[in-house]
Parts: sequence; C-alpha cells; structure tokens
Amino acid sequence: MSKVKFVLMFALVIMIVSVFTILSGCKETAEPVAEEAAPAEEAAPAEEVKTSNPLVSGVSSEDEYIFVLCISNIEYFNAHKYEWTKLGEMFGVKATIMGPAEFDLPATTATMDQAIAKNPKGICLFGVDPSLDPSIDKAIDAGIPVVVIIGDQPGSKRMTYIGSYGQDLGYLGGTKLAEALGGSGKVAVLTIPGYDQWDIREEGYRKAFDEYPGMSVVAVGDTKADTVTAIQTAKDILVRFPDLSGFVGCDSTAAVGGIMAVEEMDLVGKVKIIGMDRNSDILEKIKEGVLTGTVAQNDVSMMYWSMLTLISRNTYRPSLASDNEAANAVVEPDLIYLPPNYIDKSNVDYYLEANEMYANY
Repeated sequence: MSKVKFVLMFALVIMIVSVFTILSGCKETAEPVAEEAAPAEEAAPAEEVKTSNPLVSGVSSEDEYIFVLCISNIEYFNAHKYEWTKLGEMFGVKATIMGPAEFDLPATTATMDQAIAKNPKGICLFGVDPSLDPSIDKAIDAGIPVVVIIGDQPGSKRMTYIGSYGQDLGYLGGTKLAEALGGSGKVAVLTIPGYDQWDIREEGYRKAFDEYPGMSVVAVGDTKADTVTAIQTAKDILVRFPDLSGFVGCDSTAAVGGIMAVEEMDLVGKVKIIGMDRNSDILEKIKEGVLTGTVAQNDVSMMYWSMLTLISRNTYRPSLASDNEAANAVVEPDLIYLPPNYIDKSNVDYYLEANEMYANY
C-alpha cells in the first residue's frame, strides 16, 4: 500500500470514530437524568369572602320602611300591600303599612306625622293631593327620604315619583272606548272631582276623545270613592241621558258604579264601560261581557322600585362629585316611569290569577 493511500485510510477511520463519538454524546444529553420533583407548596387556606356590596351589607333587620295610604279598605291596594310585605321579607327589613280605612286626607296627614315620628329609613306615599306636600317636606327636612306613587306631588320636596302619568291612564282608556264605539258617542266620566290625581286622568280621557270628532263628554259624576255612591251617580246620569253610549272611570269604584247601573237598567251591551284598576269584581265583568276593558296601573312594580330606590338612597349613592352633599349633586332619579296596561277578554284570566295571590292582604 502506498504511503498516500495509508494516510487517506487512516484519516477516514479517524473521521468515522469522531462522528460516532459526537452522536453518542448527543444521545446521552437528549436523555437528561430526571430530577426529584420539589414538593408542591400547600395551597393557602381560602380567606373568608366578605361582601363589598353596600346594598347587602348596608341593610339591617332593624331598618323600617313605611308605606302610607290615604285609603286602605279597597281591593285595589291588595297588590301594593302584598308586594311591600314580600319585599320586606326579601330585603330583610321591616315593611310597615299605615293609613286610614276610608278616604281621608286629614287622617293621611296625621298618619304621615306618626310615620315621621318613627324615624324610618324611608317612606313610600300614595300621592293624591297637594295638601300632602307639607307632610312630605317635613319628612325630607327630618332626613327621611320620601318616594310617591300613583300620583305625583311635584310641589313637594319628594325624592322620586314612581308610576304612570295620570293623563296617560285616561288617554289609554279613552282611546279604547272610542275604538269600541266606532269613534262616535256620548260619554260620561265617573271620577272624584277636585283632586289632581283624578282630574289629570279626566284630562287624559278628554284628550283622547278630542281625536274623534264624534265623541263628546256630556256628564261628570262624583263617585266619592264609594261604591254605593258610584252606582247611584251612574244611574242618575243614565236617566238624564238615555242616549248615553259609554262610561269611563277615573277611580276603582267608577267601573263598579257603571256596571251595576247598566245591569239594573237592562243596558248591558248598549252602554260600554271602561274602568280603572284591576279589582276582581270588575275583571269578572270583563269575562261576562259587561265591561269592555279596564286600565291597570303597574302596582306591584311601583312597590318594587320604591323599596329599591329607598334602600339604595340609604346604602349607596354614586359619586357624581367627590362630595355629593357639598356639591348639591342630585343622583337619585326624579321619575321612574311605569307604563299603564290594558285588560280585556284576551288577558283577563292572568290578572284574576294574580289577584288570588293578593287576596289575603
């Protein structure tokens, strides 16, 4: 073998050995020795979760919220009483209901004084007349927030009005009667004249009738919020206007008055009636075809938003300014609007079922 060939062969062997050595080393490093895993740290015990929701933590079972009525012996307020009581249980507060049995504004004023003397966390008042404004202001000045429902008290210092516009109630009912009469007929209004609450509803009825040239209001009767009086008043109107086409009501006794009058005088179907509110006796008359329909306010929702607004006022106020009080910043709602509902044969059963829930209140 020549010297050159020997050198070449020797160099090739060296290269092969070197490559094999390198590959062997790579294999060893590709399989690292497993290290003993460090023991896992024990999870820290969970800390007790503390609520930061002031709507929960800021409420006490000693807190009292009072619902003040000006009349409490009519079925209309059963839904309000039911919901107010239920909300007291739900929020864990005292939900008190106060007010005279019969419609009595002086007695309502006295009831407000009694409520203020209890220094409650808030008052929900059935707003019915400007004569209650001083009582509302007295409560506000004493640091007691007041919300009003059903009818507004715009001349007072009340915090929030919760409900429908009175004119909207009348307008809805007036529109429904005009449609039922084909846009033409003589109508009588059964109401409690002289009180803003019901005068505004009458304005709503008249506004609706103005849109129908054939509609006219020929009489206004005073029910005095009394069923017997309402019946006699309706009968008197029917005698005076034998060609009357319909009644509209501004209060919960008005429909009963119209219903009983047309039944006793054998005018069912000839004189159509639109009621106000959702008493069971008038709802049954819808099913019988005596009553065309009735306008229902959102009574239970009024109570829900009243309680929630008052509790919120006492527990949490959004920071509109760094110091709301010093800045005279108003953060509570002035109005929570709840649209009225219309009940007729298509949905009356659902309302009757709800009334059964309210019956014991």
